Amino acid sequence: MEIGAFSVEEIKDPTNIIEGKRYEFLIDIEVDEEDELYSEAGIEARVIVGQKEEEVRILNYFLLDKGDNEIIEFALEEEEEEMLLHFVQEELKQEDTGV
Repeated sequence: MEIGAFSVEEIKDPTNIIEGKRYEFLIDIEVDEEDELYSEAGIEARVIVGQKEEEVRILNYFLLDKGDNEIIEFALEEEEEEMLLHFVQEELKQEDTGV
């Protein structure tokens, strides 16, 4: 699994009920043709992330087939989830430091 282009947007909580910040990442994922997740149009992960102080964690994610924008009913393997978590942690660190 390879991570490609991405976008990130902070999710605002107008009620201020949720502690910390929430972000939505849209991440293009490239997988091998032999992988059961493979789609000719490509795969996108929609990742909802929570950040409270220095702790960043994935709250939820969905995998989408970019061809028909349908949710793929598969979960990532543990090491793939860890790869996504590491990626979003690094991107949020860069955003915080303005790099």
